Amino acid sequence: MHRIVAIDRRVPETPSTVTWRFRDPTPAAPGQFVMVWVPGDDELPMSLSYTDGETKGVTVKAMGATSRRIQEIPPGTRIGIRGPYGNRFALTPRRLLIVGGGSGTAVLAPGAEALRRDGAEVVGALGATTAAEMLFAERLRSAGARIELATDDGSLGHAGYVTEVADRLLGEPGRFDAVWTCGPEVMMRKVALAARARGVPAFGSVERQMKCALGMCDACALGPYHVCVDGPVFPAETLLGLSEFGRSKRDPSGRLVPV
Repeated sequence: MHRIVAIDRRVPETPSTVTWRFRDPTPAAPGQFVMVWVPGDDELPMSLSYTDGETKGVTVKAMGATSRRIQEIPPGTRIGIRGPYGNRFALTPRRLLIVGGGSGTAVLAPGAEALRRDGAEVVGALGATTAAEMLFAERLRSAGARIELATDDGSLGHAGYVTEVADRLLGEPGRFDAVWTCGPEVMMRKVALAARARGVPAFGSVERQMKCALGMCDACALGPYHVCVDGPVFPAETLLGLSEFGRSKRDPSGRLVPV
């Protein structure tokens, strides 16, 4: 369903990410995404970083010229919304590990908050290149999650990759019911393999080029799947069975390029 909404708030989160909050009563679930159109610019897929109630949100990372331009759009601007699309995280685990890399944490946060409200235990390993780029750590702590951090440059938390923190957490006493992960695919692949080694079901939210969000244009093809309709959330075992996952992706022209 297409609709026009006005941006109520523009919230700078890190030097490279901005959250837009807007009123939209359309029901949405953690893990789903919307197609966002700004007049005079491209339509872009954006995961919902806030899904509850009538005030939704998307968190935009500066990745290219279009995303950098739209980050500067002020409150009051009217934008087009289409969706939500895709599947969702199942809110069934009672002890969950989330592993977020960079802006991927925005995808995991709504579901983690929902599980905490339901009394589940949530443990998180969040990674970023540097301390200033750490996203939503305090938001998740405020929800009651136990959060551990990692930065590539050692400026905050563990000095190194977030996968190293995740692997340690998976080895702690007490079995997790599930692992959710979102971020760079190389990271997600390592998390999926670590979860498999511990016998813990894992699920990854995948990002791909999307144009139609209806499974028709083939832009988001991932093996035999279309991320827009078959995902974006996939069981890790499905992802690990795909030769592209963590190794290659399609550019805007549809060519496979290394991730």
